[in-house]
Amino acid sequence: MQVLDLRNIQHKDSPIYYRRFYAGTIVMEIMRQNVERDIEFTIETTPLGSKNIKVTFSGPVDYPMVPLLKEVKSYLDEFDRKGGLPV
Repeated sequence: MQVLDLRNIQHKDSPIYYRRFYAGTIVMEIMRQNVERDIEFTIETTPLGSKNIKVTFSGPVDYPMVPLLKEVKSYLDEFDRKGGLPV
């Protein structure tokens, strides 16, 4: 399982400055097939500077959720560090 791309990223307004809401389409390679799913995710910055990422898939994914969420959260964290997410 590998995350290939994040497309159609939309930032949703939030009155809480340390919580950012996004929606988009994620492209993953699962068992040698490219799969696209719509996702919503939240990136919350804690008072100590670490980030908590929560991900929700709009449809079912035919893959175990624990390794899938770990890979997606890692990808989103790296994507955010590189400045790929809109502010």
